[in-house]
Amino acid sequence: MNMQSATSMQISVIIPAYNEARRLPATLEKVEQYFNERQVRAEVLIVDDGSKDATPELARAFAARPHRPGLEFRLLQNPGNRGKGYSVRHGMLAARGELRLFSDADLSAPIEEIEKLEAALTQGADVAIGSRARSELIRAHQSRFRETAGRFFNLIVKTLLGLPFHDTQCGFKLFRAEAAECIFPAQTIERWGFDPELLFLARVGGLRVVEIPVVWAHAEGAKINMLTDSARMFLDVFQIRWNSLVGRYRATASEDDRMKSTANASR
Repeated sequence: MNMQSATSMQISVIIPAYNEARRLPATLEKVEQYFNERQVRAEVLIVDDGSKDATPELARAFAARPHRPGLEFRLLQNPGNRGKGYSVRHGMLAARGELRLFSDADLSAPIEEIEKLEAALTQGADVAIGSRARSELIRAHQSRFRETAGRFFNLIVKTLLGLPFHDTQCGFKLFRAEAAECIFPAQTIERWGFDPELLFLARVGGLRVVEIPVVWAHAEGAKINMLTDSARMFLDVFQIRWNSLVGRYRATASEDDRMKSTANASR
């Protein structure tokens, strides 16, 4: 089976959104302008996570606007507020693109940075993750407390899960369609701690993941609570480790291997 014929879109962009009425319109305008300039077939999926503001109405209105042929905007809605991880999974499994990116609604990493991740996939990677590891690419820093907490969290991820990455939490990750379809059905963590599980599942499935430094700028208005959500994220890392120890990911690994073999044979 040829991947070009199996999917109707070249690129899918998944934007999880919770109470993003203030920032979302400008983000969608920038994304539309970028894909108009590139002239590739693309879809943008805005996944509303039970917003209490006008986020879904704005997304629906933007999707209803006329767009150039080959560019589509769609609104998906979660059954209530389920978390960023749930939103990303919802979008990834509804996407039709050969390449599937999830990006934060504030475009902390400019949409143009997708080309760096695409280049990594062209060179053989299955997943390319944006990274804030190079300080010269950071245009606006988080608070010192948040940056310190992030480094400590990454140390825990490296220690408990054996993942080698400098930055697992950057909200800018690109997947081949077949990689997304291996990883996301097995995802169990639905809130902020979902990123390490995706990368752990990729390793279990024998997928090649590369980390790519991207331009990034901290934007005010983050929804994460640095006390309660950070504590939950640390617990999520232990949950991933426990899932691995009890064999919860084993069946996923063998299924991933079968799917990869099928995908490679069809290329």
